[in-house]
Amino acid sequence: MTAEPVSKPDSTPGEISDRIWTVPNILCFVRLAGALILIPIAWQGRNELFLVLFLLFAMTDWFDGKLAILLNQRTVIGARLDSWADAALFATLLFGLFRMYTEALLAELPWLIIAVGGYVVSTLAGFWKYGRWPSYHTRAAKTSWFFTGVAVLALFTDIAQWPLRLALFAVILTNIEAICITIVSPAWQANVTSLYHALKASRASQQQPEKGSDEADTQ
Repeated sequence: MTAEPVSKPDSTPGEISDRIWTVPNILCFVRLAGALILIPIAWQGRNELFLVLFLLFAMTDWFDGKLAILLNQRTVIGARLDSWADAALFATLLFGLFRMYTEALLAELPWLIIAVGGYVVSTLAGFWKYGRWPSYHTRAAKTSWFFTGVAVLALFTDIAQWPLRLALFAVILTNIEAICITIVSPAWQANVTSLYHALKASRASQQQPEKGSDEADTQ
């Protein structure tokens, strides 16, 4: 089952939709490359370097979104790149944590399985319905990334382990919302703020044909 893509709910007439080499997209490429760079660093057990670089690469996720709006460089390919870069960085983070903090992750294994499984299900749901990777970038997703950064910092500095469980719980809720957005959205769209906004956009798209038919009847 596939559906034709629609423009983002917050798109503007001046939106760039056919460029690859924009500033936000370059930051996404940096994050993708960073995920590969972190693998050998984690393998060597260089904890401090891994922590610093991970936080720097994770911060690009915040900057690329802000710059895309400020520079009017929001693109469909940019939304996809953002999702791919996030997935790659998250996978690298899991690899690094298992390599350097095996016991801590095993202690949270049930939550971890649910979090990773939920992400896989939400991604597969997008492919099943739209034939492409879902790229919603919700507020919940941004919040879960923040909690993830705090959890990583807490682990690497031996402050506490409970932020890790909080981050995993946030990821689980984010995945549930993403699945619900896929269910209610009739067509693929990027940068959906929340499930509420997806429902609002879905209702608006259902009302448009009705308005068109009403106008035709009055002519």
